[in-house]
Amino acid sequence: MFKTITKRTAMAAALGAFAFAAMPAQADVIDDIKERGTLRVAVKADYKPYGFRDTSGAIIGIEPELAQDVADELGVEIEFVPVVSSNRMQFLQQGKVDLLIATMTDKPDRRKVISIVDPNYYSSGTNIMAPKSFGFTQWEDLRDKPVCGIQGAFYNKKTGRDFGAKIVAFKGTAEVYAALKAGNCVAFVYDDSSHVATLEREEWADYEMPLPTIDDAPWGLAVALGETRFHDMMGDMIEGWHKSGRILELETKWGVTNTPFALTMHDQYK
Repeated sequence: MFKTITKRTAMAAALGAFAFAAMPAQADVIDDIKERGTLRVAVKADYKPYGFRDTSGAIIGIEPELAQDVADELGVEIEFVPVVSSNRMQFLQQGKVDLLIATMTDKPDRRKVISIVDPNYYSSGTNIMAPKSFGFTQWEDLRDKPVCGIQGAFYNKKTGRDFGAKIVAFKGTAEVYAALKAGNCVAFVYDDSSHVATLEREEWADYEMPLPTIDDAPWGLAVALGETRFHDMMGDMIEGWHKSGRILELETKWGVTNTPFALTMHDQYK
């Protein structure tokens, strides 16, 4: 009796294993990307030098170059999908893109809806760009004044709540810059890394970034929740970027002074 049960159990197990092996492996995003032959990446198109359009309309910059590294690793073509702060996570959740590299601050609530990859690849803080004529020296100087911001940016709420500014939110930076030049707001609250690059241009010679940077926070790139293999691959790639000095190289190429975050991460991983 015991031998019969054992034989039956063994046969059932063998049949089950055979059936499992015969089942097609569940596809994941890497399989989809390779079958499609294209990696779709959400990037900024209005955030020089991290992601912006050149005179031909092509999207270029630091983050598009990082995205190209990923496409090269996978052996596929790349498609840049322009996003703004208010829709970038939705594009990833809805499957419109495979990867998000779009100047996104890594925050706990965002990790609940998309899969942000460790380690972080970049970092920035919050500051303002304002006409030098205003002579701003502290954040409290913004109280009761109209300050331009980008829809969906987390620092809008803080600037209004903690410093009393009246936030006027726009979809993209082009609209903000136009409003700032027209005098519709006294300052633009945004990432300090963007301001540094913008202020190097001659047209902004009468503007400055006068306040101490606050809320320095890391940026996270992301894949969709559940994409474990792609998540792990991107973690390895980020470590490789830090180890090789790729981030530092791209900062230099695009006219950004090497940031403390990039220098620290290179020292940690090299």
